[in-house]
Amino acid sequence: MPAGQLCQGRQNNYNAHLQVTSDLHSTKPPGILISLTPVVFLVLGLLYTVRWAEGPVQIPLLLATGFAALLALGLGHPWKQLEEGILKGIFIALQACLVLMVIGTLIGTWIQAGIVPAMVYYGLKLLNPGWFLVMACIICSIISLSTGSSWSTAATVGLALVGIGDALGVSSAMTAGAVISGAYFGDKMSPLSDTTNLSPAVAGSEIFDHIRHMIFTTGPSYVLALILYTVLGWQYRDNALDLSTVGTMLETLEANFNITVWLLLVPGAVIVMVLKRVPALPALFFGAIIGGVVARFAQPGVTLPAVLNASYSGFVSQTGVEAVDSLLTRGGMSSMMGTIALIFCALAFGGVMECSGMLGSLAGAILRLARGTGSLVTATVVTCIGTNIIASDQYMSIVIPGRMYREAFLKRGLHPKNLSRILEDAGTLTSPLIPWNTCGAFMGATLGVSAAAYLPFAFLNLANPLLSIFYGFTGLTMAPAEPDTDQASVGANLQGEGEAEAAS
Repeated sequence: MPAGQLCQGRQNNYNAHLQVTSDLHSTKPPGILISLTPVVFLVLGLLYTVRWAEGPVQIPLLLATGFAALLALGLGHPWKQLEEGILKGIFIALQACLVLMVIGTLIGTWIQAGIVPAMVYYGLKLLNPGWFLVMACIICSIISLSTGSSWSTAATVGLALVGIGDALGVSSAMTAGAVISGAYFGDKMSPLSDTTNLSPAVAGSEIFDHIRHMIFTTGPSYVLALILYTVLGWQYRDNALDLSTVGTMLETLEANFNITVWLLLVPGAVIVMVLKRVPALPALFFGAIIGGVVARFAQPGVTLPAVLNASYSGFVSQTGVEAVDSLLTRGGMSSMMGTIALIFCALAFGGVMECSGMLGSLAGAILRLARGTGSLVTATVVTCIGTNIIASDQYMSIVIPGRMYREAFLKRGLHPKNLSRILEDAGTLTSPLIPWNTCGAFMGATLGVSAAAYLPFAFLNLANPLLSIFYGFTGLTMAPAEPDTDQASVGANLQGEGEAEAAS
């Protein structure tokens, strides 16, 4: 998920977006079969492109957007309405796209400045391959919990850990999975995180009640993830690792960069800024600039034009050692443009699906199947995951299901913190597992590992939604509403929202 405080006021933007699209609906909602057609079209297009054509996924997303728009036009929705939905969908992700460009610049300057090489260098000296995966998960958990930012964690420490794992002979997909699990554990449980604040706001619960309630699902999932990473790491320890490769990498890094522990002050300063609640965009931009300054004066032979080139086009490593060059040749603003195009295409599709009422029809059909607490929880989980897939944005996977099921949980006598927990269990944690979701696209571009590759090893993200469903059917940890307090206050909030929408 994007960094804590990345999108302040994002909830208000979403509420306005949902209200505008609601006002625009003047036609009869489409049926379930019609609403499913664009989704099937998209899935088949993505399957063909990824599996057989090995082409860019932006094209099937763009074609699916056009197909959905044609269906919507046939249902009587004017083009102006559809265009409004597309533009509003893209507008939601503009801040995330700015962060992507800044992080691309940051990666380029940090590699050129020797910051990333220093992190890899000291990591190779300190980390044991047998415990690498579990330590990678724990390290990312601590940093993300402290900062509330999975994106910043992945772009700094996560990137270095992937390089260290490669040098130790550990699968980059496994390392990325451990980084994702750790980063999203901290992001999900941190009061500094934007989604940790957004979920209870949408569901009608208090943030610290929400965090405490998430322990019941996130805690066991995290322990399971650590156990699995320990098992995987133990298998690697038993394998014969080529330590000469590690030695060669250390010598190459020493020969081509001025490696010093003082370089680690730069990422440390960025982490401190986020801890001090400096918004992520200026904090990362500051880190990119400082990286460029350090590169100019701390590394031999680096000129100002070289810094500018690395900022935009990325750093190109020419050490002659393939393991080092493949790790350090990356970054730059231009490296993120394909990801930004993917996000635009995905959100355009989600915008058409929402403003035409197709997304609402799909969610409504799911809600009609919810007859008990277990099926209601399952419906919420499925809707969150489906929204992540269709709308391609993590925030929509929290806001839309939260608004849809808030009253249903209330009528069933369930405390709002149950809903807020499920929104994070399924909405927040599955977002990096979808390659075309804003979070999945970011993590894939930043770590250099596709979401499809690291998905089987993101154990926390996979286990959390399943455990949430288990609790729904068994009733374990499902807190009842307090009729004289919580239910009444939430009911008043719902009434107030309705009156506000009617007035607007």
